[in-house]
Amino acid sequence: MSWFDADGYWLGRLLFERILAVVYVLGFVGAVNQFRPLLGSRGLLPIPAWLARVPFRRSPSLFHLHYSDRFFAGMCWFGAAISAALALGLANAVPLWAAMLWWAAPWALYVSIVNVGQLWYGFGWESLLCEAGCYAIFLGNDRTAPPLLVLLAVRWLLFRVEFGAGLIKMRGDACWRNLTCLYYHHETQPMPNPASWFFHRLPRLAHRTEVAANHVTQLGVPFFLFAPQPVASIAAAVMIVTQLWLILSGNFAWLNWLTVAAATSAIADDAWHHVLPGSAPTLAPAPAWYRVVVVAFSVLVLILSFWPARNLLARRQLMNASFNRLHLVNAYGAFGSITRIRHEVVLEGLADGTWREYEFKGKPGTPGRLPRQFAPYHLRLDWLMWFVALDPRRGDRWLVDVLERLLCNDRDLLKLLRHNPFPNTPPTAVRALLYRYRFTTWAELRATGDWWHRDCLGALIPPRRRG
Repeated sequence: MSWFDADGYWLGRLLFERILAVVYVLGFVGAVNQFRPLLGSRGLLPIPAWLARVPFRRSPSLFHLHYSDRFFAGMCWFGAAISAALALGLANAVPLWAAMLWWAAPWALYVSIVNVGQLWYGFGWESLLCEAGCYAIFLGNDRTAPPLLVLLAVRWLLFRVEFGAGLIKMRGDACWRNLTCLYYHHETQPMPNPASWFFHRLPRLAHRTEVAANHVTQLGVPFFLFAPQPVASIAAAVMIVTQLWLILSGNFAWLNWLTVAAATSAIADDAWHHVLPGSAPTLAPAPAWYRVVVVAFSVLVLILSFWPARNLLARRQLMNASFNRLHLVNAYGAFGSITRIRHEVVLEGLADGTWREYEFKGKPGTPGRLPRQFAPYHLRLDWLMWFVALDPRRGDRWLVDVLERLLCNDRDLLKLLRHNPFPNTPPTAVRALLYRYRFTTWAELRATGDWWHRDCLGALIPPRRRG
């Protein structure tokens, strides 16, 4: 093997690519399932209106060439299909140049979606998928050894995800520094999962230990990713364990799974063989043209790294920021501040003198309903409703539009909800109420069967009637 090839990382590359491909499938399927009411021609933030006022140079997207709802859906299904084929390993059956083009297709499609997705795609894991997907284009297939430079780029990505999140916490809310943030976080996180109630009820010593372990993993362990083996493998394994802990305790779309995918690529085959059988196939030397392309791409990554590296050192660190329109080499971070009180927006409709509640798929609603597990699938409207509860100005005009569409039983919008209390005739009025939510205690759960206790704080948007 030459300096170009990373000997002993065949299995790490395979796991990284397969997990990434599955996330791509979920991203495209989620887009086709949710885009019509959110971004379609008649959506809350229509793509055609965005394309009319934002030029290609500011939002590179194939949809600048052509847009229709049918075309968008077709591209999403095409992206899901080619990503499923990648998850099955079919890119290993074609020549290297064809495999690179295959990986480039879902990347170009997903960047196109993100760049017209506006508010609904303003999450850090969208840029994370775009960046990780771009690296996969240059990782090669089973015909060649993984290129060392690209594997190092993936580790640099993993470093920024973890270290950036650690710094944003230490520079942010004081509860991270005094180890008390998890007294609240499991209850107030955007979308709790079935285990969140139980995590919240852990002893406070356990919560303080969680925070301390988080600081070690995010502020110390990332530096060991660039150490010799087996130290780098141990560091990556520690990150995987902590990410699995986060997966168990909440719904954070595919953020944690992509972080796991990046960490798998840093674990050497010798370490993987303790838990996974199999051996690497015979790998041919990389062709000259491939080396030139990879070196050129690595130089580009190095140049683009200036801005996120400067951001890590800045006193006013940006969280989840892209410094270029292709979402390459981004800044990451999450939960620099923690809310102590959970507010929820509850939508209701009126019929026959009775107000009835609309139920969302993921966000808390009826007190007796145990939170569901949706991650790594992303429920975009549910997440944005959490932000509205934090600051009603985030809803701006689109939340009023949601209410207007409920007044006419808009079929596309109702598909985003779990339950429509008016299946036959639209309500005569709708409103948005603001509630204070908290997890029940063990005694309250046994007595009532409710996972949540809630108190109404008043109307966020007063009743609106048809016409």
